[in-house]
Order: sequence, then structure tokens, then C-alpha cells
Amino acid sequence: MASESNSLWKAYRFPIILLTGIVIGCIVGAVMGKDALVFKPLGDVFINAMFMVVVPLVFSTICSAVANMSSMERLGKVMRSLVLVFLVTGAVAAVLMLVTVTLFPPAAGANIQLQAPGDFQALSTADQIVKAFTVEDFSMLLSRRAMLPLIIFTIFFGFCLQTLGERGRAVGRGIAVFADAMLQMVKYLMYYAPIGLGAYFATLVGDYGPNLLGAYLRSMIVYHIATFGYFFVAFTIYSWMATQGKGTGVFWKNIITPAITALGTQSSTATLPVNLAAARNIGIPKDIAEIVLPIGATAHMEGSCLSGILKIAFLFGIFNIPFTGVGTMTTAVVVAVLSGVVLSGIPGGGLVGEMLIVSLYGFPPEAFPIIATIGFLVDPAATMVNATGDTCSAMIVSRLVEGKDWFEKAEIAKEIQ
Repeated sequence: MASESNSLWKAYRFPIILLTGIVIGCIVGAVMGKDALVFKPLGDVFINAMFMVVVPLVFSTICSAVANMSSMERLGKVMRSLVLVFLVTGAVAAVLMLVTVTLFPPAAGANIQLQAPGDFQALSTADQIVKAFTVEDFSMLLSRRAMLPLIIFTIFFGFCLQTLGERGRAVGRGIAVFADAMLQMVKYLMYYAPIGLGAYFATLVGDYGPNLLGAYLRSMIVYHIATFGYFFVAFTIYSWMATQGKGTGVFWKNIITPAITALGTQSSTATLPVNLAAARNIGIPKDIAEIVLPIGATAHMEGSCLSGILKIAFLFGIFNIPFTGVGTMTTAVVVAVLSGVVLSGIPGGGLVGEMLIVSLYGFPPEAFPIIATIGFLVDPAATMVNATGDTCSAMIVSRLVEGKDWFEKAEIAKEIQ
């Protein structure tokens, strides 16, 4: 029992400490009221430090990942199917949450007077779209306000390095070392996070009262109802489609252990060995499972697509901006899918996704820790959906690659063995 408690503490130590710091900050803010603003500099130090590292972190991690790929031609039929499935399932998750937050706004009733972005507009014109994806000068890339252009430039630059052969890979290895140094810097900065976020929430609650805490509670209820609904309904439908209705029971019989593992470890990577075993028991072809699941563990996050929409809707509510209009909602889905399917494949992808939301919509810096906290709170359930979605996606890819009778062949192969 003692060893079990120790392992639980080891797995959740930092989240517990971080959450404790935030709770203490909220209590201090509620007790001190406006006097809690004395702690604002401590919170600003942490926020500014995270803003400071985000641009070099994005550039180095994405660039090194692309430049050091062994081959740029490893698409084939499996890879094409994989990309298609990842994008479609991510979009479905995002649209589901979009409908949910439209019906049940997560920040409804929060009467908090934060300064809204003065020039906010949805990406509704060609000029706005160009400005969202590009900048007119290289120096403008070196800003958190140009996150999407920076990501596009970095991917293209990494690809160009890859095409240079060994010379490019040598540069890529150097950038990889730089990326490791930036990640180490983030690691050290996170030691200050309990104090920094505690101080930030002390000033936030002290200044705006308990309304913000009520908004968080409402958003968590909305998210977890939608997420568990997606978990049971969507994955049942996907597994039915992948096996013509013949493998849904087998899927659920084998997926519970990976789902619980993901919920407990909060890591798709840590769940990968269990997921591979489940895929083998389901009958997913070995080569497909060993391609889809490892890539999915880092680059396919349906739970993150769900939370991306929640974060955007939450900020709109907090800043009293109507979350309406085709342009606004289309942009939200694109950003959520980008965060959950593309950015999740890099270290610190969650951080980059949250920065992308803040910068693309023009929210002030105070918005970043607000949605970063949401990301922390939804992580266990999101990881459960992420890991389970990888196995379900592998089943769909199997159907696209092997044909509609792949599951029947797998069952016959099991009987022969």
C-alpha cells in the first residue's frame, strides 16, 4: 500500500503541487480582495518568462523534428490514410465541442471586466487570411503575435534543410541541441510555476472576485460531459465503421486497459505499450499498428481538439465577445484541429497551441495563463480520449488499406493460431 501511494505521488507530484499553488492563490485572493494585487509582479514574472521562450521554443522544436526526419517520402498508402483519418476525427471532435459550447457557454454568467482585444475580427476576408498566415518582414516572425506564420516558416525551413542532405542534417542536429536547451529552460521555469500561477490567481481572484472560479467549474462540467460522451459514442461508431459492426465488442473489450492507463498516467506515450498490445488483440495488422500508434501518440490528439474549442469559447465568454458567426467558428475549428493534430507532435505543443489561440485572436497576455490552467485541468480526460482515439484510428486505417473485410481475416488468422 505504501509503495502504491509513493508511485501515485511520483506520477502526480508536480500537478498536485501546481494545483495546490493555484488553490492557495485563489484563497489568498478571496481573503485579501484588492490587497492581493501586491502579488501581481510575482505572477507577471512567470507570464513574461513563458512569453520569452515561446518563439525560440517553437522554431527549434519544429525545425529539428522536420530537418532530422530519415525520409521525406515515407507517405505511401498507410501514411495518406493516417493523415486523412487524423484530420477527419480531429475535426469531428472539434465540431462536437463547438456545438456543445454553443448550447452551453462555458463562461456563462461570469461578470469579469477584462480588457477585450480592440481590433478583434474573425478571419473573414482574404487580407485577414494573408495576415494570419504570413508577415511582410522576417523580424516580425520573432514575436508571439505571429505564431502561425512562424510555424509555417519553420516547417518550410526544416524541409529545406532536409533536402540539403548531410549538410542540412548537420544543421538540424545543431538546432536539435538548441531545442533541448530551450526545453530544459522551460523545465526550470516550471519550478517557479506554482508560485507564479499562485500569485497570478491571487491577483485575479482578488481583483475580479469568485466569478472566475465559477466559470472554471462550469467549463470543467461542460468539457467532461462532452468528452466522455465522445469517448463512448464516437469510438463505438468508428469501431463499427472500421469492422462493419463485427468488431465493436472486441474493441471495447481490449481498449479499457489502455484508456485507464492513459487516464492515470496522463501520457499517450506511456500508454503506447499497452495500446500496441490491445491493437494486437483486436487484430490490427502489425505494420499498421506500429506506424499509426507511435505517430498517433504524438500527433493525434482528439481530446486536445475538444479542449481547444473549449479554451476559445471560454476566452470569448470571459472577454464578453459573442462567440458567433461562421468565420469565427470556422477559425475556431481550424485552430483546434491544428493544435490537436499538428502542434501536438512537437514538445510543448500544448503551450504553442494556447499561444496560437491568444495571438491569432488578439487577446491580451493575461489570457494565456487563463487557458493554460484549463489545459492542465482537462489533461487526464483529454489523454484518455487521445490514446483511445489512436487505436480506433488504426482500425479505420486498416479498413482503408486492407479492405472492408480486414477484421474477418484477422479473426480467421487468430483461429488458425
